[in-house]
Amino acid sequence: MHSVRAGMTTFYIEQFGCRATQADGAALERQLLERGCSCASEAATADIVVVNTCTVTAAADAQARDAIRKLHAANPNVRVIATGCYAQRAPEELSGLAGVAWVVGNSHKPQIPELVEELAAKTSSATSDGLFPLVALLPVQGALSQFPAKILTGDIFEQNTLLSTPVFGGEGHHTRPTLKIQDGCNSRCSFCVIPFVRGKSRSLPPEKVIQEIRHLATAGYREIVLSGINLGTYGRDLSPRVEFEALLRRILNETDVERLRISSIEPLDVTQDLVEFFASTERIAQHFHMPLQSGSDRILAGMHRWYRSEHYARRVALIHERLPHAAIGADVIAGFPGETEEDHAKTVAFIEALPFTYLHVFSYSKRPGTKAASLSNEIPGSVIKRRARELRGLGEKKASDFRRSQIGRTLRVLTLRRDDHLDSKSTPSLSTNYLRVRVGDVWPANQWLDACIASVEGNYLLGDLQQVEESYDSKITCASA
Repeated sequence: MHSVRAGMTTFYIEQFGCRATQADGAALERQLLERGCSCASEAATADIVVVNTCTVTAAADAQARDAIRKLHAANPNVRVIATGCYAQRAPEELSGLAGVAWVVGNSHKPQIPELVEELAAKTSSATSDGLFPLVALLPVQGALSQFPAKILTGDIFEQNTLLSTPVFGGEGHHTRPTLKIQDGCNSRCSFCVIPFVRGKSRSLPPEKVIQEIRHLATAGYREIVLSGINLGTYGRDLSPRVEFEALLRRILNETDVERLRISSIEPLDVTQDLVEFFASTERIAQHFHMPLQSGSDRILAGMHRWYRSEHYARRVALIHERLPHAAIGADVIAGFPGETEEDHAKTVAFIEALPFTYLHVFSYSKRPGTKAASLSNEIPGSVIKRRARELRGLGEKKASDFRRSQIGRTLRVLTLRRDDHLDSKSTPSLSTNYLRVRVGDVWPANQWLDACIASVEGNYLLGDLQQVEESYDSKITCASA
């Protein structure tokens, strides 16, 4: 969450959803700062709040609506600009909420800075009691106005803009920035609404990627995470076409980044050449997150996934053979329409047989406009919850087994900013294979340490220090600074 103040008008950006949504919010913040806006403190005192929404599940929709209601209840005069994926999918639903002045879809999200700039110019004529005149750019509902919210949205498939700015928040607290280099998706998985709210696949030009990573590396960041909606398709829309692996090689050759990590990548994009490349260098984290969704071929076909379980298993085997200690994570959906107990059992058995190190389990959520939403053979909610609970239990066991397998190994870890709830005499850190390690004593963030893993405590490994290198932490200049 970030806030900005332009002239007499205070703005706050409230984020929901995935890394792509967070990257959009970070890009909006950068643009506002470049227009002369400055940081303020909190949403409670803001005149305008930009709510950047997610719509991947019904729960995400409800979370956004609840946040807007709470904002309006806390300050009836606040003007909310609702944007993001939910705003693109169902603008009318958001426009009816009290306090919402504008609903701006992803298709028009790049125009928000211009809207804010115009508003800042008009609010100079605010009344002496601090309320804005009804002729202001963003008419508000409730006590100030009876005007309905304005909707600014259009065909997302005509959107060619890719909002991209490093995201410095989240896990690690400014230690590991995330850079979105790809947006949109050309696939049509039957359960997924994302292509309809983010549009076709589009890529950040490689020169821009290199420029951003050089800037981050020069500022002292040692690990950078590359993210996208469908990261493996990076560069296929560019002319000339650029392969994802070629981009990774350019980054290592042309920048000083010490460790690069990639976010989720589709299994069919995990080729033997890509795995060999990961195995050839310590500068790329040994971490693969590949969406699985189901271990049943019948359900995979119904989901319109482009692979079957044997294809996925071969990718996992390839990774495990070349990088036996790599993190291998997966997304799994419980309760897709028509999923039988046999299908669920096949998914459980498939996961049990493979060396996964963690799972992200989702309960199926019907998304309007998707093919799966029209299916009549829905699974009862109680059954979905039970299956999801079983899968989460299996994921926890896989993660626990993986943590125990690291005892006695020495892991290169990057220290993170300290969590208040941790022991005051230890420092959290992250390994190349995505494990949380607590090391003894207090160390500054963004420092490499070699830790010999001695034991497991909850979700953390406990490590004894073997070697300490000079910290670059003092070089870091956070975007929010």
